[in-house]
Amino acid sequence: MDDTLHSTRGLIEVRVEGLNQLFNSLDPSPFRNRDLDHDAEAHIIDWARELPADIPLRLNIYLPPTEIDFAASRGVVEAFHHYFADRAAVAGRDLAEHFRASWRYFTIGLPVLALCLIASQTAAPVLGAGTSARILEESLIIVGWVANWKWIEAVLYDWWPLKRRRDLYQRLAAATIEILPVQS
Repeated sequence: MDDTLHSTRGLIEVRVEGLNQLFNSLDPSPFRNRDLDHDAEAHIIDWARELPADIPLRLNIYLPPTEIDFAASRGVVEAFHHYFADRAAVAGRDLAEHFRASWRYFTIGLPVLALCLIASQTAAPVLGAGTSARILEESLIIVGWVANWKWIEAVLYDWWPLKRRRDLYQRLAAATIEILPVQS
């Protein structure tokens, strides 16, 4: 395998003219807790999404040589780790909330289904064997299953994007980060 290709796997590169391009200048938090600039975060996340999920990430931040010592003294590497760890925690809470909501959907949908099935079975003897009785029976069954659609969809499909986002932030929080001088 080509060593150059192998060494660049999992590599995200960010070139900026100064630290002010990396962090949100309106955030009054101490530097370590400061939010990333929206554009910088979007660039890093977009690049990370395109990399294979089974390899560790590396983030190289290229700064002018005059900014390197300042970045080290401000704890830029720790700030990046902290930021993405916080984002992973938020995404993890979103995922947990999603499953709590799914459980609520289930506790509503299942009794509605049971009531609709019971009502559809009792409608036939009361209304007779006519077309309107058959329409009512089928409508009640459909309503019962529609009442369960949300929790079934949530449990089967909707959680995957939340998990992928959490996993991506966890990978970025664990990334190896280097501050390097811009090459001319």
